[in-house]
Amino acid sequence: MAQTKKTESAQKFVPIKEVSGEALILDDGSLRSIIMVSSINFALKSEGERNAVLMQFQNFLNTLDFSMQIFIRSREMDINPYLELLREQYEHQENELLKIQTLEYMEFIKNFTQNVNIMTKTFFVVVPYNSFFKGKSGGFLSFLGKKESTEDEAASLEEQKIQLSHRVSVVEQGLSRTGLRTVRLKNDELIELFFSLFNPGEERSAFKKNKIK
Repeated sequence: MAQTKKTESAQKFVPIKEVSGEALILDDGSLRSIIMVSSINFALKSEGERNAVLMQFQNFLNTLDFSMQIFIRSREMDINPYLELLREQYEHQENELLKIQTLEYMEFIKNFTQNVNIMTKTFFVVVPYNSFFKGKSGGFLSFLGKKESTEDEAASLEEQKIQLSHRVSVVEQGLSRTGLRTVRLKNDELIELFFSLFNPGEERSAFKKNKIK
């Protein structure tokens, strides 16, 4: 019972009604889509390349007729999977010299990560779509005292998702012109993202499988 109350209390701070395919449906009826975006090493580019990237990004922002949010998540790097991979290679290594070198390398990695706080950054773009017609949740139709049928609500939701997908395509194309790669998060990845945000000490696997390479 205590756990149930704790879960219900935590859900009050998450204004998400449900996850539908590649879209988040918020409590107010609006939709959101989240795109994971790669990074580029801006410092290693020449001055001409940097200017070109900035110009492309500026042009991209100027073409948008809707708002978007850029979200950066920073977290401490988990080195354990890499150490486990090295441990497996060590156990299957037949050359004694390579076994010793692998073991020494593992110790170096352990000591290095203990003394240096290595952080990883993941970049996201949140694309919104707000519909004026909210049906049962309020808005113009409710003001007139009319209610949409279940079929009409489903059709309206699908139309909103299509409009949201159009916006996502615009954002993805604009970002690709600046040399960035994008991945639109789907159902499992969206759930994984918010689970990890509200439960930073726990790990799940769905989101990790969709990392940009």
